[in-house]
Amino acid sequence: MSASEAFMRWRYRLIPDHVVGEILSKNWIDNAIPIIFLGVAVAIFSTILPGVMTTGSLAILARVLGEYLFIAMGMTLVLKAGGIDLSVGSNFALCNFGALYLVNALGLPLIVVIPAVLFLGGLVGAVNGFLVGYLRLRAFLTTLVTLILVRAIVELLSLKYSVAASYSTTPVPQWDFLGAADILGVPFSLVVAGVVAVATHILMTRMRFGWHLSAVGGSRRSAFNIGLPVKRIVAQTYIFSGVFTAAGALFYASRLGSTSGTVGVGLEIIILTAAVLGGNSLGGGRGSVAKTVIGTMIVVLVSNALIRMGLRTGASELVLGSIMLGAVAIDVKWMKNRLKVLNKAYVSPTFLSLPPNPETREGSGSVYEVNNKLGDVGVIGKGELDGPEDVILDEDDNLYCGSRHGDVVRFFAPDYTRHEVYAHIGGHPLGMAFNSDQELVVCVGGMGLYKITRDREVVKLSDETNRSLLSVIDDSRMRIADDLDIAPDGRIFFSEATIRYNTSEWMLDAIEARGNGRLICYDPRDGSSRTVLSNLKFPNGICMTDDGESFLFAQTWDCSITRYWYDGPKKGRREKIIPDLPGYPDNINRASDGHFWCGLVGMRSPTFDLALRMPQYRKRMVYRVAADEWMYPNMNFGCLIKFDIDGNILEVLWDREGAKHPSLTSIREHKGKLYLGGLFNDRIGVYDIPGADPTWTGIKHYWGGKKDG
Repeated sequence: MSASEAFMRWRYRLIPDHVVGEILSKNWIDNAIPIIFLGVAVAIFSTILPGVMTTGSLAILARVLGEYLFIAMGMTLVLKAGGIDLSVGSNFALCNFGALYLVNALGLPLIVVIPAVLFLGGLVGAVNGFLVGYLRLRAFLTTLVTLILVRAIVELLSLKYSVAASYSTTPVPQWDFLGAADILGVPFSLVVAGVVAVATHILMTRMRFGWHLSAVGGSRRSAFNIGLPVKRIVAQTYIFSGVFTAAGALFYASRLGSTSGTVGVGLEIIILTAAVLGGNSLGGGRGSVAKTVIGTMIVVLVSNALIRMGLRTGASELVLGSIMLGAVAIDVKWMKNRLKVLNKAYVSPTFLSLPPNPETREGSGSVYEVNNKLGDVGVIGKGELDGPEDVILDEDDNLYCGSRHGDVVRFFAPDYTRHEVYAHIGGHPLGMAFNSDQELVVCVGGMGLYKITRDREVVKLSDETNRSLLSVIDDSRMRIADDLDIAPDGRIFFSEATIRYNTSEWMLDAIEARGNGRLICYDPRDGSSRTVLSNLKFPNGICMTDDGESFLFAQTWDCSITRYWYDGPKKGRREKIIPDLPGYPDNINRASDGHFWCGLVGMRSPTFDLALRMPQYRKRMVYRVAADEWMYPNMNFGCLIKFDIDGNILEVLWDREGAKHPSLTSIREHKGKLYLGGLFNDRIGVYDIPGADPTWTGIKHYWGGKKDG
């Protein structure tokens, strides 16, 4: 290895540029910005005001935080639906006055006061919801008018009833408890706000209303076209906002007992700043409770610090308004340019140096020399299939294959002219294998590992595995479950080709050439899945060996086949038995003579091999060239190889003219014939193997012919 090659290997192993793309694609920036703001705010104000982070100061901040959180969560629901509520300050003042009047003037118990005040706040929200949701008035102007009207009502009530509402001749301990009590040192208002925040998070992320809310905020026209009750959903968000505002007002009234005319003045600016600064979008469709909590913490801290600094009247509003303006500008600019940044950061090529490419030219004398043995193969289902990536046969000689339409198709023996949809899964079925109960186990692209029972019931086995301990992103979900085989004890070992790309963009993984793939073991005894090997270059075909302790697997971009011991004295050891294939290996399956078949889905080219050693060249290609003109590996011509357990090539089959099966992804030997599948083909090929055992079947060889389990 040259010094430059060693440096390239070191540089691209220690500095994984693709992490940047993963962070951006997973919305980490949206979450990181408010956290950074919070950290900066704490650092600045702790320096300027040394006492701002003391226990006593934090206790006061915690009570204010609990009250503001209620209002901010209501605002978040409104914003996510694409609306805005400027009336929260006036509504807050009205509910504060109403709570004090009911307790002090009328002496009503809390069991009456609390629902009455919540109803009052919800009533104001219902008025907004009716005007904005059902009458389709402009949210900004409508809630601005509501702000003015409700504020006028509060002032009229204060003139006549403020004295009665401010004082009580009979103490109400339960009322004082709301504003002054602690639970394990945490203010009661903040505890209740936390519980409500969790419930709101569940509502927004795990329940139908939350999903509908995202759809309405993303595009009201599209939401209406798919049948969602857009008007009702929008109206409901304003009712939620009113009720949540009333809840915050209840705790505020209990804590301070003030009917001052300044209550709630400017509160809409504070709450909007909290919601937007946390990362909730003013444009609708994006928002979360977690972001709201962070934004509210920032605003409460900044507001308290500005008061302690003794700024003049209006200065605090000026600072908060400036912060909100900056947050809106960042939000708008980020959303506008996010895809541009992603395109430049997500695809992150690395250095890969393949062994010399073996010769394949006709007449070269190479073991891979081109021939035309597949030139006259038979054809099954021509024009009736779309992407039969893998094929398999049962003990009755019926043939099964996948389809890009999400079906498993069964062709009936003996002539395979009649077929049916055996089961509809939904994703593209890739690798397939029969277990000992004659159930078909399938790797489904984009979905995970499934099985089809003998009653044709589709059962999900696994769609996630354990998260990597040091992974920057959550890599537990499966993206492209590819091929599988089943150990004698029932454990299912299968490959996930890449954790970075979906089934529609898997070729981008070739441009990166990183170790994005892994092998996973599913244990049916306890239903668990765990990653066995990681950092593999598009792991693909898997095939058990006869020793019951190891299996073979292919790495497509690495152009190699490796043996891995999953059990026995060599457990955990792996060995490349073929390190230098002339093409990109796909599925591996057993042969009747104890050896193995493997399909090469495409052939290496000197140009792409050179490009793999030039990551900066591929990165510039991604940045500057249109995606449909990027350089990809050759996937329109391949061959079939037969090899032994030591990696010796025994036979090679080509379709020289490229007319029958130019690209091969899978091979099954069954009763003296080879059945050929191809991800890009519209047919299944049939090749008669000279001198093969006409009675040998893979399923009988492996499971001993256990038809009934």
